[in-house]
Amino acid sequence: MAKQAKCVSFSTTSPKSILSSLSSSTSFSQSPINQTFSLSMVEETLDSTEPIIKKWDPNTKTISLFRHSRKQAKEFIICVRDLRRAMHFLVSQHSQSPNLVLTHSLMEIAMSRLEKEFFMILSSNLDQLDPESVSGHSSISSYSEFEYVMQSDDEMEKASESIAEVEKASALVITDWSVLEPMIKNWIKAAKIGVTTLFKGEKLLCDHVFSSSTTIRDSCFYEIANESGLNLFSLPELVVNKEKKPPPERIFKLMDLYAAISELRPEIELIFNFDSVASVKTLAISSLKKLKNSIHTCLTEFELKIQKDSSKALTPGGGIHRLTRTTMSFISSLSGYSRVLSEILAEHAIKRNTRFLESYFTAPILEDEHINHHATSVHIAWLILVLLCKLDIKAESYKDVSLSYLFLVNNIRLVVDTVRSTHHLRNLLGDDWLTKHEAKLRSYTTNYENAAWAKVYQTVPVRTSTTLSPDQAKTHFKRFHVAFEEAYMKQSSCVILDAKLRDEFKVSIARKLVPEYKEFYQKYLPMLREEINIEMLVRFKPDNLENYLSHLFHGTPMLSDSSSSASSSSMCISLGYG
Repeated sequence: MAKQAKCVSFSTTSPKSILSSLSSSTSFSQSPINQTFSLSMVEETLDSTEPIIKKWDPNTKTISLFRHSRKQAKEFIICVRDLRRAMHFLVSQHSQSPNLVLTHSLMEIAMSRLEKEFFMILSSNLDQLDPESVSGHSSISSYSEFEYVMQSDDEMEKASESIAEVEKASALVITDWSVLEPMIKNWIKAAKIGVTTLFKGEKLLCDHVFSSSTTIRDSCFYEIANESGLNLFSLPELVVNKEKKPPPERIFKLMDLYAAISELRPEIELIFNFDSVASVKTLAISSLKKLKNSIHTCLTEFELKIQKDSSKALTPGGGIHRLTRTTMSFISSLSGYSRVLSEILAEHAIKRNTRFLESYFTAPILEDEHINHHATSVHIAWLILVLLCKLDIKAESYKDVSLSYLFLVNNIRLVVDTVRSTHHLRNLLGDDWLTKHEAKLRSYTTNYENAAWAKVYQTVPVRTSTTLSPDQAKTHFKRFHVAFEEAYMKQSSCVILDAKLRDEFKVSIARKLVPEYKEFYQKYLPMLREEINIEMLVRFKPDNLENYLSHLFHGTPMLSDSSSSASSSSMCISLGYG
């Protein structure tokens, strides 16, 4: 039908001319004709109008009257006008007349035909409506504003497809969330096209075509937009009503819905701005409020989920805990919704230990004239603090103190790296937050080294002017070998997944250990050359220490109790002592 319409000139019979013909009879009760109308005139009117109106019964005649013949179209309009007058006369003067039934039946046929004709004209000529001919006769303020509504066929096709997706999503809302979730993206796309293109276009068109009658304009737009609008905004309403306490991970789709409706709200309020379609606006605003409450609930549930994490299993080798990964991934994504979160948290602040938080965090001042990010900054800092407190508790479960510190180093390093590498998150927390937590990280690193390697460091004699006796040197070598093997066996099973952090640890340990041991080794090994079983006494040379240290923190020890003797022997042979 659209292709056929391109051959039709809209000026042939415009909706304006139809309505002006019909509206000219709206004041019939005050017309002088009413005073001179008679039953005989009613008979004549019925005789002349009945064959014409029945000829164009839409149930039997499918072609367009207004395209078929301008002359017959005008004749039909005159018949409708005369029939309306006769009907009004009978109602007011002869309500018991049997002709009233026939008059009413003919009027129903005529109204059905006019409704069908009007629909066909609007449907087939929307893309050909001349903006210049409209601008002087309607509330449309400019050519560009009206042109906005005249979308291309491709655009309208996309809109139709999107609306179809909305209908599917509405049908699927009662099923499993996993099916519904990907449909929300389609709903958002459809809602934007529906509001800014379809509903807005229909509103502008109704304002133009029915500019002479507010009642007809409102009624027409109601018929066009009310049911579709209610169907459109029923989906977010159904989504938020699905569960009283939605799981935290659903917050992102809820915020997508909230952001989309919030962005469209000004258009919605302008388009659905009169009483007959106010229910659409009310539903959209109600959806926003319910989405806001659901998002707030998700934030609360997420915090509780961190606090209530009761997993007892220790992370092997002091590695990164699952809770740290999932929490920071969630918070990182959350930071991208600062605008939505700021609106929600500004109105519904979540209860927390304010005094404790203020001593821990000062929100940075962000230059954004449209959004106050303070509430979002504070809340995200609070969530990370809750996580860190939980990690402190989990670290206490390790029997080895060094593993406790390594666990904290690994997990806090992930937290800090996530904040540093996530643009939105870094802006919200600020450089002061990073500086403070990097210092905390260095402190835990030092504590780990002291707990894990201090005993090894202490077995190497401090540089003094006094020379050790051979027996004293042998004692120090023995103590060093025992301490190093013990520490190495423990620490080589530890894990540091971050390559940079792993190298930093190795370098730090090597700098404290290798130079001191090398000096001791070179100074006292010569005086022990004559000792029997020298290979059991001096097991490591400085270069081998560096080799062993290079294999640390991969979770795979290079030494084991069963291979210690063999590796010591082979190392001594390589040194020339076997």
